[in-house]
Amino acid sequence: MTRSLDRLIRPRSIAVFGGKEAGRVVEQCDKMGFTGDIWPVHPSKDEIRGRKCYRSVADLPGAPDASFVGVNRQLTIEIIRDLAARGAGGAVCYASGFREAVTELADGDDLQKALVAAAGDMPILGPNCYGFINMLDGALLWPDQHGMVRVEKGVAVLTQSSNIACNVSMQMRGLPLAYILTAGNQAQTGLCDLACAVLEDPRVTAVGLHIEGFDSIESLERLGRRARELKKPVVTLKVGKSEQAQLATVSHTASLAGNDAVSSALLARLGIGRVQTLPELLETLKLLHLHGPLASFDISSMSCSGGEASLMADAGVKRKTVYRDLREEQRQPLREALGQMVTIANPLDYHTFVWGNRDKQTTAFTAMMQGGYALNLIVLDFPRQDRCDAADWVTTCHAVIDASKATGAVAGIVASMGENMPEETALMLMENGIVPFMGIEEALAAAETAATIGATWEKPLPASLLTVTAADGEPVTLTEHEAKQALAAHGLPVPEGRAVETADQAAEVAVALGFPVVLKGLGVAHKTEAGAVKLNLQSREAVLEAARAMAGVASGYLVEKMVGKPVAELIVGAMRDPVAGPVLTIGAGGILVELLEDSAILTLPTDEAAIRQAISGLKIAKLLSGYRGTPAGDVDALVAAVASAASYVVSNASIVDELDINPIMVLPRGHGVVAADALIRLRK
Repeated sequence: MTRSLDRLIRPRSIAVFGGKEAGRVVEQCDKMGFTGDIWPVHPSKDEIRGRKCYRSVADLPGAPDASFVGVNRQLTIEIIRDLAARGAGGAVCYASGFREAVTELADGDDLQKALVAAAGDMPILGPNCYGFINMLDGALLWPDQHGMVRVEKGVAVLTQSSNIACNVSMQMRGLPLAYILTAGNQAQTGLCDLACAVLEDPRVTAVGLHIEGFDSIESLERLGRRARELKKPVVTLKVGKSEQAQLATVSHTASLAGNDAVSSALLARLGIGRVQTLPELLETLKLLHLHGPLASFDISSMSCSGGEASLMADAGVKRKTVYRDLREEQRQPLREALGQMVTIANPLDYHTFVWGNRDKQTTAFTAMMQGGYALNLIVLDFPRQDRCDAADWVTTCHAVIDASKATGAVAGIVASMGENMPEETALMLMENGIVPFMGIEEALAAAETAATIGATWEKPLPASLLTVTAADGEPVTLTEHEAKQALAAHGLPVPEGRAVETADQAAEVAVALGFPVVLKGLGVAHKTEAGAVKLNLQSREAVLEAARAMAGVASGYLVEKMVGKPVAELIVGAMRDPVAGPVLTIGAGGILVELLEDSAILTLPTDEAAIRQAISGLKIAKLLSGYRGTPAGDVDALVAAVASAASYVVSNASIVDELDINPIMVLPRGHGVVAADALIRLRK
């Protein structure tokens, strides 16, 4: 357990070790007005940038709150050990050549372990990282240039990648950056630990994470809970969707990327937003900085062009955001402000009849903002400042500001092309509480993410995630009959049936069950391909004939009552994710598994509300609700069946290696569901 990160990230004294990089750290602190002590340490230099050099940690006037260690990897370990012994507050380990380089340097892993051991309970960042920038206090353990300015409050952006951090620092979007922190290899202190530390700073409004690999599931869950308690949203850009990205992640950060779909489910459970690009991350942080999570997915859009209105409408098709219809009381004020030739709708093209008229624009914008939308967007692309006159665009900005202040509504101005929003304009809008969105896609991504966080925060806090150590024994596959009996003990409906050894016994069981029946060969991995499944057998003789035909491949037989025609077939499966542990998958089953790629992931433990929501989001939900006159499926029974499968996995979490129930046959409403096939692989 490491000590608090407070001294490290909000230092009053800084020690720097090394030559060129250490000098740059001193330079950046001076530039940004750091008022604390700075102590350079160098074996031969007398001074660095006008400050006296000390020869060693022991010679320092006191234990530094933060240290930048910019020396080679071997010497880094020695200095970290001395700092820990001196009671220092923490250190940035700049050197590379540790676990991230293990394929090139055989001792990289051993050196990283030695570094962590040398630090003890003293916090360290890295190795293989630039450090951090604290623009609230002007404290920069950062050996390079950057594009940031001092702020009184703002967002924190955290990343494993120092180059990504450099890029973010150069943004010209009006986003106030309070902190930029890098974690490098996360040898001891991970991104989530850092995020929890900056959340506690009252001057931080929101946190953005660029994640290549989760440091630990426990710290991620702690981050989600603390963000919710403090009402400070967290949003992530989680990379690793592609196989190439996952390979790059392993080689670059020595972190486990995990399954991407599981990552999304995990973040959603914890109320942590997820975006897909760096611009989306920055635009979302602007919205969260000013207004926090949104109250709903309802948004409005206004523009002075039908083309822009169409772009907004089309971009919303793939989003959860909703252009809700106007309320009746909005229509007349809009008609009076805009004239008879404007079609009153959402998105709204207000034409150019009120262009340049601040009062009329304010009246129109106010009418729209009185519609109870969570976010009101006005599309406005600015002319080039070096060649054109932007006076009328500035008038529109002030009309939006006036309307927002009059109504208390959340509003944003959207430049359809990011480069068409001048930084000076973005800063002015931020100062007046208006979000300056750079890009239509980015604006809608921000709205969707902020609304998703808001919706999650409205729900009860979820139970703690299921975290168990997996058994390491050899995997054992249960027979289908054994698997079904194990699941039935947790309430999963399975067909009435019996397992037998001989063809004659199979025939006798079939008679006792009543026809029609299904006959399956036991001990066969792929029954259909091997001819080890026969459906709708109507007589004793048919069962005997089918059983004798399977005798060469089957070790026994399973005889079951035939299930009626289902409304839909679904699959429920479980897998052990390397990061999140056991998770449940539900989706279109039977022959549609690969065809539709229609599935949702549930982290565990789960509940019936989450299961029902996951089912409703599937493409196959249309069949379940009664598609084109067909009967509706028994969704309540399906929800209960999935809950039974989840109960089995939770109860056997340490030994379940794989679960596959395919298909669960959903019968018409009131007639239940039946698990027609099941596979369970356990580690004993």
